[in-house]
Amino acid sequence: MHQISDLISIFDNTFYRNYQTRLIRGDDEPIYRPADNEYNFHRIIFAHGYYASGMHEIAHWLIAGEKRRLIEDYGYWYSPDGRSGKQQAEFEKVEIKPQAIEWALCIAAGFKFNVSADNLNGEQPCRVSFQKKVHQQIMKYIANGFSQRTQQLLKALSDFYQTPWPLTEQRFNW
Repeated sequence: MHQISDLISIFDNTFYRNYQTRLIRGDDEPIYRPADNEYNFHRIIFAHGYYASGMHEIAHWLIAGEKRRLIEDYGYWYSPDGRSGKQQAEFEKVEIKPQAIEWALCIAAGFKFNVSADNLNGEQPCRVSFQKKVHQQIMKYIANGFSQRTQQLLKALSDFYQTPWPLTEQRFNW
């Protein structure tokens, strides 16, 4: 069983010391908040305590560079649910890499991954087309390697959940 407390512990044990970043169970929409006058650590706040939301928000953090991790929500553009077809295409373009990282995190944790177009009240995209792009990106990561932080967390998840290591292309079938 995948407990959110385990994910929080794995993340904090892997990154708090070197990055002063914590994974926080939120009550509302996800958001990244850098350290401020109230908190002396950075916070990845994920939605409603959902394990999948935690994985997704971690993926964004793993992609964000050092400067972006000092800006709320990494300074990225976000258009909420209800996007037009053009807005959805832009959304998907910037979501390919984080969702590929999320997929790898899920495989390492033995947790089911579902690609998310996140546009329930807008123009419905082709989910299969988007998943194909995410799959192509994960194959690039497998071939070329993950960032150091991503590799650290993948290994920590694999060790905790006792899943096969290292990740291989064959584990990303859909």
